[in-house]
Amino acid sequence: MMPMEEKVDLESDEEIPFSASATRKKVHPFDSEINIASHVDMSKSWILKRIQMGPLRSIYIVLIKAKINMLLPFGPLAILLHYLTGKHGLVFLLSMLGITPLAERLGYVTEQLAFYTGPTVGGLLNATFGNATEMIISIYALKSGMIRVVQQSLLGSILSNMLLVLGCAFFSGGIANHQKVQVFNKAAALVNSGLLLMAVMGIMFPAVLHFTHTEVHFGKSEMALSRFSSCIMLIAYGSYLFFQLKSQPNLYSPVDELQGGVNDPEDSDDEEVPEITQWETIGWLAILTLWISILSGYLVDAIQGASDSLNMPVAFISVILLPIVGNAAEHASAIMFAMKDKLDITIGVAIGSSTQISMFVIPFCVVVGWCMGQPMDLNFQLFETATLFISVLVVAFMLQDGTSNYFKGFMLILCYLIVAASFFVHVDLEKDNN
Repeated sequence: MMPMEEKVDLESDEEIPFSASATRKKVHPFDSEINIASHVDMSKSWILKRIQMGPLRSIYIVLIKAKINMLLPFGPLAILLHYLTGKHGLVFLLSMLGITPLAERLGYVTEQLAFYTGPTVGGLLNATFGNATEMIISIYALKSGMIRVVQQSLLGSILSNMLLVLGCAFFSGGIANHQKVQVFNKAAALVNSGLLLMAVMGIMFPAVLHFTHTEVHFGKSEMALSRFSSCIMLIAYGSYLFFQLKSQPNLYSPVDELQGGVNDPEDSDDEEVPEITQWETIGWLAILTLWISILSGYLVDAIQGASDSLNMPVAFISVILLPIVGNAAEHASAIMFAMKDKLDITIGVAIGSSTQISMFVIPFCVVVGWCMGQPMDLNFQLFETATLFISVLVVAFMLQDGTSNYFKGFMLILCYLIVAASFFVHVDLEKDNN
């Protein structure tokens, strides 16, 4: 009998709103609370929908969501201290801290744009905008006549990507996937290694020509060779892009696709989708690039003063500290993909970025300096050239078998520490008089 009575009571409560007064007293306050709660939930959902549909969501994702954005206020603070105080060391450090999240966010926005452009063009965009910070800093330094800062910062970017970024990625990926051997596309890695060796050849010959005093016209032959080699390197990089994107795109396919492997269901579940729209990514690229260019001017102006106040060689600042700031995006991306066992993307980010700097950014800066009337050349001096040559050889040997483990990463990190220590005690004999 009890189930039938409960059923009748429930039906009466639903269909007859004006039942007994006692029943109304029990139901009415509770119903009002439910109605209020439902209205609150509806208002919250409406606000969330408005945020998701409007630009507020884009601002939240790009400028607030990531923890590294806690460093963003250091940029305006560096500009403020530049005009209020003469402490170049503090301005330099704050500018570095302010540019670091901008470089990382620039890499993130470029990855979002890759969802709309496709993987091949997206990878090229990722490498290009990942190196945008180095290019902007280099152009500002060129305008100031700081040729050695340009050369050393670009050299440091190559060393940082090859040794530190790749080493940390191999180490993290090896620890996270210790139960298996990580593999990557050996053919694509060897092509990048060959391009790096070609860049070393282009950088080495002007230095050897200068220090052996075998120039036909002292000073002029070295510059002419540098500009000619830069044009050849730009042609080689353009041919490499055509080879990668049009002629032989299958060469750069991941190992699983080349072996005809079947994607795991976990990978299909983890398939990523863009978080911001295409036009929002383009807008953020413009905003972040502009803000990085502004901060780069203050950063470059404070380098010499920071070297004096911090008692630190300009070579160490240019080769070690500046590239760490510019490579923030590559560092985070390479480690993340290595831990997800996507080593082909890791190699593309770390080694691909080094290839682009050596074969495109450095020759591009030589051509830009030529147009500006600045004597930018490929003579990076013997110590820097020898460091680059040995580092490229070490990385080429690490990549030749197409496998990765945490010990390889640990060795690359130790190699970078040796390079950092050597530049800390290195005296640059070719400092600019400016």
